[in-house]
Amino acid sequence: MRRDFRHHPARALARVLRAVLLAVLLAPPSTAGLGAPLHAQETRVEIASGNVDGVLVDGIRSYKGIPFAAPPVGDRRWKPPQPVEAWGRRTLRAHSFGPECMQTPYGAGSFFGGPPAPTAEDCLYLNVWTAAADASERRPVMVWIHGGALTRGSGSTGIYDGTALAEKGAVVVTINYRLGPFGYLAHPLLSAESEHGSSGNYGVLDQVAALEWVRDNIAAFGGDPERVTIFGESAGSWSVNTLMATPLAAGLFHRAIGQSGGRFGPMIRLSEAPEGGRSAEAIGAAFLGALGAETLEDMRRLSAASVMAGLDTPAGRRFRTAENVDGWVLPTDVSTAFADGTHNNVPVLVGFNADEMTSLSSPRSVPETLDAWREWVAGRVGDDAERFDAAYPVVEEGEIFDAFMRSRGDALFGIQMRTWARASEAAGAAAWLYYFTHEPPGPAKGYLKSYHAAEIVYAFGNVGPGEREDVDRELSQTMSSYWVNFAASGDPNGPRLPPWPAYTRDSEAHLVLGPTVGVGSELRAAQLDFWEGRLRAGTP
Repeated sequence: MRRDFRHHPARALARVLRAVLLAVLLAPPSTAGLGAPLHAQETRVEIASGNVDGVLVDGIRSYKGIPFAAPPVGDRRWKPPQPVEAWGRRTLRAHSFGPECMQTPYGAGSFFGGPPAPTAEDCLYLNVWTAAADASERRPVMVWIHGGALTRGSGSTGIYDGTALAEKGAVVVTINYRLGPFGYLAHPLLSAESEHGSSGNYGVLDQVAALEWVRDNIAAFGGDPERVTIFGESAGSWSVNTLMATPLAAGLFHRAIGQSGGRFGPMIRLSEAPEGGRSAEAIGAAFLGALGAETLEDMRRLSAASVMAGLDTPAGRRFRTAENVDGWVLPTDVSTAFADGTHNNVPVLVGFNADEMTSLSSPRSVPETLDAWREWVAGRVGDDAERFDAAYPVVEEGEIFDAFMRSRGDALFGIQMRTWARASEAAGAAAWLYYFTHEPPGPAKGYLKSYHAAEIVYAFGNVGPGEREDVDRELSQTMSSYWVNFAASGDPNGPRLPPWPAYTRDSEAHLVLGPTVGVGSELRAAQLDFWEGRLRAGTP
């Protein structure tokens, strides 16, 4: 690995990584649900806001671009989502995705970059896939919340196609939610006009509104509003974790799947700040102040493009896109809600990947010498360096790369997911923990390994005939079956699947999702124990 790393110039490697991801994103296993082939037939359902026409292909009905809230534009910018206006006798043609929410494209050469897509403030749309023949079937519902650091992404990305999960019996919903400053900007004036004294959690409120839409409308698509599973990856998993903590989502979902992302660390406050820090309101006020917006009218007169351009200013570069503890959406932080038992206590299925950081870190960020490594460790963990070295021993330069990547992955993802499983089990909910170790094929496989987001295509069952290798297709079928089984009953186990024991603090059982699927115990115990101590101290 060390030799490969040194012989890949950063830019060339970035191009390879991006090509790998684009190959995955742009080559889903089936065109069903992604377009309207010539043999497709329209199919119509009636929901609360009016009639909707979708597309029927090979037994799967898809509906794209259904509005679940009024456009958050004009006077509705930086306000909670409002009800969608009914379209009366008109029938909505739901054959194509709505625009993505406002976002800055990934930089040139980014691993997660892709072709540009239309963006707009008017972006609160969702998409549905179902194989139910009529509204009486009451199938389990799976609502996907996309990742992208709360700043990028959408529910229309190719690998989120719900066809394969629908074929296995789920009704699949993917959603958009406001991102970046449109979704997470707090400001004293916005808090003052709010009846709840709150601002900044608009992306969370959009997700709640989407779940309310599911509650009120999903039966028309053959879904069961009493069996709703929320699932997401990365920032989507942050959102699942946050939805478990907000009282506003109580009763709107009944199971939760988190893939590589939790919010158990310190969270920013709306108007209070720790010593030397800033509140969410102060950060938002500085951001809008740099754009010359001093009143509510000024703030809402700004063009969407100018708000996004503001991210390139000094104040914009200090803007923090994150949920805040506001007393309403989040009465307290996520970790306290779980500890107090005030969270939405439902069964959970959570886990992370063995090599999360290979697709998230620049090769140039890895120390190359033992002296540089020791300096990096001291700067990262300070007085905990001796304990860190015991968890991640490095004797020679060739071991630095793996220790760097694994330590950062454990700190950002691994400890969050184990904490989530432990907190759920302690609260009396069933918990299931996984560790994804499979290395998808591709030209950069030796570098990427089990990279961040690698599991998504497998969980969606979107590795089809003619793609990848037999082991990939088998793992895809296995994982998607676990996910649908969990959505159906709160237990991932089922016929012809390797047994998956529930997580308990005593056994520390987890499922290894790799070329061979099997049970493990004490998942990276020494390493995660190190980060648990720092998480408790508020210094992850």
